[in-house]
Amino acid sequence: MTDLEDLVRSIDVADPYPVWQSLLDRGPLIAPDGSFALLTAHDHCDAVLRSPLVSVDRNNSTSWREIAATLPPEELARQERQRSFLFLDPPDHTRLRRLVSKAFTPRTVAELTPFVEQLAEDLLAAATADGRLEVVSALAYPLPVTVISRMLGVPEADHVRFSGWSDVLAKSLDDGPLTEDPEVARQRRHASDEFRAYFTALCAERRADPRDDLLSALVQIEHEGDRLTTDELLNTAQLLLVAGHETTVNLIANGTLALLRDDELRAQVAADDACATGFVEEVLRLDPPVQMTARIAREDLPVPGGVVRAGGRVVLLVAAAGRDPEQHPDPLRMDPTRTSAHLAFGIGHHYCLGAPLARLEGRVALQALARRLAGARLGELTYKPNRILRGPARIEVLLP
Repeated sequence: MTDLEDLVRSIDVADPYPVWQSLLDRGPLIAPDGSFALLTAHDHCDAVLRSPLVSVDRNNSTSWREIAATLPPEELARQERQRSFLFLDPPDHTRLRRLVSKAFTPRTVAELTPFVEQLAEDLLAAATADGRLEVVSALAYPLPVTVISRMLGVPEADHVRFSGWSDVLAKSLDDGPLTEDPEVARQRRHASDEFRAYFTALCAERRADPRDDLLSALVQIEHEGDRLTTDELLNTAQLLLVAGHETTVNLIANGTLALLRDDELRAQVAADDACATGFVEEVLRLDPPVQMTARIAREDLPVPGGVVRAGGRVVLLVAAAGRDPEQHPDPLRMDPTRTSAHLAFGIGHHYCLGAPLARLEGRVALQALARRLAGARLGELTYKPNRILRGPARIEVLLP
């Protein structure tokens, strides 16, 4: 196994945890040629995420440079133009994150709380009217897509289009920016082009007629004479859609399964706000929406067990780190009072900008669900094919 793509294609999306546990027990894996490392322990992953010697910019990757040399110039330009700040290093990342942060403040998230609470109640009331509930389509998808759409200023009638684009674009994280399947490549290009065309028009509207929404703020924000370019603006909007929406869907869905499997815990979450908050952290730790991430060595990088050569890849198995007993005593026990830090939102420069919003949406949705699940049973359960942004495609709940 020599690369991240080999790893993700080898796992069972329904239950990858026996494999992750075996890798955690085994310890660091280093390719003999130093081109690749897999780290699973919390401390090891934490150290790499904080290290100034690693990069998220694929242009520093030996394997990407080899691929890029074979691409037509127009495709290479397209790939470069559509990179979000999630895949940029400082100072470019610092500049763009600073600009976006000015429009994505804790106050903005706090002000959304009543809206999110009412939305969750309305969605569940409509979905449970016939005594059955399919959690993903009825709550986990519509809640975060409605929230991010409202924040961006997208008309409600267009929310369903977001889900379609998000489904296609999220899968690309498993395969990287390119795929060998021509039909999949066509679908991704189409989804990306539709998204960018839609938001190009919406941005033009907001420039001419600003409103009280995030997209207007992104169009207008300025720091010491700096602004987002059109590509930067579109890439940021796409990042907020896919990274922010898809991960929260998985958080809500994974949390639902945990509630259905432990009725005592469900009752505690339903009755206690602090327990609900802690429960969200435990879902993030034990069944994280993002199973793994990666970094590129800027120079020869010492890691536990060996050295990754410059341009090589370090894969950090966040889903295993969350079960590391050195960081989380009795790691398989779900304990909402646990205080040990997890890595579900990353750490360092690339700590998730949307973490407060994801926590709010997760707590509200899961507590609202917990209040309705007494005596409920799990029906049909299927998983999406995504292995990095992993989560259920369908959770049927049989209500009493």
